[in-house]
Amino acid sequence: MYEHDVIVVGAGGAGLRAAIAAQEAGADVAIVSKLHPVRSHTGAAEGGINAALREGDSWEDHAYDTMKGSDYLGDAPAIETLCQRSPYEVIQLEHWGMAFSREEDGRVSQRPFGGLSFPRTTYAGAETGHHLLHTLYEQVVKRGIEVYDEWHVLNLAVTEEERPEDRTCHGVVAYDVATGELSGFKARDGVILATGGPGQAFDHTTNAVSCTGDGQAMAYRAGVPLEDMEFIQFHPTSLPSTGVLISEGVRGEGGILYNAKGERFMFEHGYASNDGELASRDVVSRAELTEVNEGRGIEDEYVHLDMRHLGEERIIDRLENIVHLAEDFEGVDATKEPMPVKPGQHYAMGGIETDENGETCVSGLYAAGECACASVHGANRLGGNALPELIVIGKRAGYHAAGKEMEPAKIETGQRGEYETATIDSPVELGEGGSPGDAVADGGAVAAGDPADPDTVLNATVRAEQDRIDELLNKEDGVHHSEVRSKVQQSMTRNVNVFREEDRLKQALRDIRDARDEYQNVKVMDPSRTFNTDLLQTIETQNLLDLAEAITVGALARREFRGAHWRAEAQERNDDEWLKHTMLSWNRGSPELWFRPVILEGENKTYEPKIRSY
Repeated sequence: MYEHDVIVVGAGGAGLRAAIAAQEAGADVAIVSKLHPVRSHTGAAEGGINAALREGDSWEDHAYDTMKGSDYLGDAPAIETLCQRSPYEVIQLEHWGMAFSREEDGRVSQRPFGGLSFPRTTYAGAETGHHLLHTLYEQVVKRGIEVYDEWHVLNLAVTEEERPEDRTCHGVVAYDVATGELSGFKARDGVILATGGPGQAFDHTTNAVSCTGDGQAMAYRAGVPLEDMEFIQFHPTSLPSTGVLISEGVRGEGGILYNAKGERFMFEHGYASNDGELASRDVVSRAELTEVNEGRGIEDEYVHLDMRHLGEERIIDRLENIVHLAEDFEGVDATKEPMPVKPGQHYAMGGIETDENGETCVSGLYAAGECACASVHGANRLGGNALPELIVIGKRAGYHAAGKEMEPAKIETGQRGEYETATIDSPVELGEGGSPGDAVADGGAVAAGDPADPDTVLNATVRAEQDRIDELLNKEDGVHHSEVRSKVQQSMTRNVNVFREEDRLKQALRDIRDARDEYQNVKVMDPSRTFNTDLLQTIETQNLLDLAEAITVGALARREFRGAHWRAEAQERNDDEWLKHTMLSWNRGSPELWFRPVILEGENKTYEPKIRSY
């Protein structure tokens, strides 16, 4: 058993920032990550970091833009915390040596981004996330923070009281990829989940293969509610062949979208008559797919993104990485010809319910970054708001977990208001292939043991995970996890995409139920105990099953059009009935659906929902 004050799971931007903050607060902190830190998916973020840094801009304007972008489903306390603190955290990064792009007068550069009323997106070329990751990792190394890299966390060690609010997280169980060792990691003060999103639930995604929503699934099974999971962002500019992201920075610098007729459709077809290509991402994605569906797409699949008019010098100076991506994956010289682009799954606005300090309803358990939902993004995230969330909420979670006094949270977690079970006219329960108590089906959701004895709880969780691994490795025959995963990914992309219809959502739930049945017979083909990625991907597939179901149940339940969630049967926003968060709690394998009010009361104002247009 390994023991530290604070255990951070995941080594992307949120995890690294949380670890630095916990260390600053005096904690003995360690990072446990299935990837080496600089391979984390934060490195794929291209566009920039929103921060009100310049004269003429303010955090209040940033907060208003963010609330409007969220389609009024964001919680004001979290949004205002994000916008107030982002400038300080960006300046801190600059002091730590982050290589921001700069103007001739030496100031860090800022560019326009979609949905912003001021050009407040600070960036480092088109590799902002890469530079952020390396800057934070330098600080981790400098401070001597211990990193257990290529240790795959399988479960949380949580007590088993009936009410999640009475439970305590005492640590995690992780698998050493190199040696096959399974061990407990005891956290004396707190565990912080920073494990990223569930992008691999879809087969056309900008996300890395490592983005399997592990932290979300583990917290969900441990009793923490998942919030607003139906809100999935589809980025309007991904490369058709691979899903590789083409930064919003291209449009921020002046890139133009054209259809097959050469029309600048964002303006000419009235999708966003004022902001055009710089409308929010949900608006642009729907516009592109509408063009394709109405026969104005190129090869009935994509549209063109053109930046040739910017000139080669400016392109190479600010967007060089994009030129390489277009050439490597599509064979296109973006300085001389337009790039093919189409919407791709990109980001999960929902996640583990937390307050603005990253704290969940389970004592000692925190979450930050894309895996979490403090509701700073609501129904739609603005480009450039993901990275400030990592560094602002990550820092606060690190301080809080280490016991440093923070201002009281204004968002209460785990408080059920209007309650309703997920009795939706479609199967959402586990199939007949296994019971919720089955080690494979359930993943050892809550550890048995004396809640007064952390070691007992942790050891019981280790034993449960060892039983799960042994069961998977010792099956004589069965289906490979990739077959199960592929069916779910294809169904999610086909049925739970930008445009959603009730029959398709119900079909996705049927497909997920069938996949659960198949998963009961899953077999790991690699029998080895070292470097067994087949075993770990099989476990990740279980996480994707749980999260694909959560996304789809939320999408079926929410009968309105809000932000990234479009419903064919209800094509208007309905504030009277749906100005509330969709909450899902784990109930022995089936999601229970309930709702929590949106908090629109901010520090000095109340945000009144308005018609959202660009």
